[in-house]
Amino acid sequence: MSARPPELAQPVIVGAGPAGIRAAQTLVAHGLRPVLIDEAARAGGQIYRRPPKHFERPAATLYGTEAARATSLHSAIDGLHDRIDYLPDSLVWNAQHGMLDVLHGKTNTAHSVPYRRLIVATGATDRVLPVPGWTLPGVYTLGGAQVALKFQGCAIGERVVFMGTGPLLYLVAYQYKKAGADVVAVLDTARLADQIAAAPKMLTQPAVFAKGVYYVGWLRAHGVALHSGVRPVRIQGEGDGETRVSSVTFQDGKRERTLACDAVAFGYALRSETQLADLLGCRFAFAPMQRAHLPVRDAAGRSSVDGVYLAGDGAGIMGADAAEWAGERAALALLADQGVRVDNARAAELENKLARLAPFREGLERAFPFPTDWAAHAPEDLVVCRCENITAGTLRDTVRETGADEMNRLKALSRIGMGRCQGRMCAIAATEILAHATGKSVEESGRLRGQAPIKPIPMVLMRRPSHAPAHAEANL
Repeated sequence: MSARPPELAQPVIVGAGPAGIRAAQTLVAHGLRPVLIDEAARAGGQIYRRPPKHFERPAATLYGTEAARATSLHSAIDGLHDRIDYLPDSLVWNAQHGMLDVLHGKTNTAHSVPYRRLIVATGATDRVLPVPGWTLPGVYTLGGAQVALKFQGCAIGERVVFMGTGPLLYLVAYQYKKAGADVVAVLDTARLADQIAAAPKMLTQPAVFAKGVYYVGWLRAHGVALHSGVRPVRIQGEGDGETRVSSVTFQDGKRERTLACDAVAFGYALRSETQLADLLGCRFAFAPMQRAHLPVRDAAGRSSVDGVYLAGDGAGIMGADAAEWAGERAALALLADQGVRVDNARAAELENKLARLAPFREGLERAFPFPTDWAAHAPEDLVVCRCENITAGTLRDTVRETGADEMNRLKALSRIGMGRCQGRMCAIAATEILAHATGKSVEESGRLRGQAPIKPIPMVLMRRPSHAPAHAEANL
């Protein structure tokens, strides 16, 4: 271990998932004491989320085949607590002038954390495409359903339908069935032919591919109905339709089918949480494979902004293993850029590992393609932005009446993305509708610019001048 040179600034890491934990571990191993800021109460990220301290369950029960990796990461962060400045329950809601504005959830206090070197490891969240009825009680994203199970050992309902596409669809359905829930069906918009065609590329990571095949086979063997190539039509509610979910209707070929259920978990793979990178001024570019604008980084994780490094799914969906490697690689880049001697052979090894994952990710995108025809089927009264109650019809009317052909223009004229979620949930669907209405590509339609606060915060924080930092431990 090398001693920390006195002139080195204290590095800051945002996010304590696989990428953030490995980044912190690497910096500590080289004599630095990083600040690690995480929105969750306990480190581990979404995939390795830990239950509350008073609610312990065996790792094998929580994480299944990933128990060993989860335990390794948890042990790593537990061993670092006296060598890092760890800020859990802390939301980074803004970044400007070398400062991160942080809100502490439990104490409702705020302060600013200065940075000169920053690793952004903000992870990912569900990619949502609304369906009529998605605002009913009992409808969750796949990630939300998984959090309920991992964090509190709760199912979202007694009879659950899982709908959408992507590896997470089958993983969460498997976890629910394994935990004893009644999984009514898995409704996948991808076709079986897509998955067969993608198999050669997915076989470049045979162990990961085998896990996916196992989940599907296990679900079939335990009586779960699996439907592929479907199109979700609507989610119905009980009685007047404003209470809890009662059924799901989907199109299977040329016919519509309805399944009774009391809860739905849905999602279309994951989307990167890029808002902080945007506020930091990172350059973005369109990534066709992920159908999204993402912050640009080099193979080591350096962004276009000096001193800002990007790691993990927050800069592009690559999975938990890749996030660990990317976190370590970004930390090595940060160290090297400050003149610290690092193991260049290890750095090259990490880059090679990440590069070898690319064909597998291409295979996943082909096996579980984004339903590009979604906008064509979205009904006029479909609520796209639940914060502002904006429908697909409103967006189309705005395009037709004003000529808006770019997302920020559409936002200014319709209020899409101006609600509590700041477009985190609705921007993807709105962009699809805009592109379909104008005949332009999703790339040409642009992206919503990041705005502070990244997530909802108490109004008192917004009263101060934008250039003034929130003072340490300021009572709200």
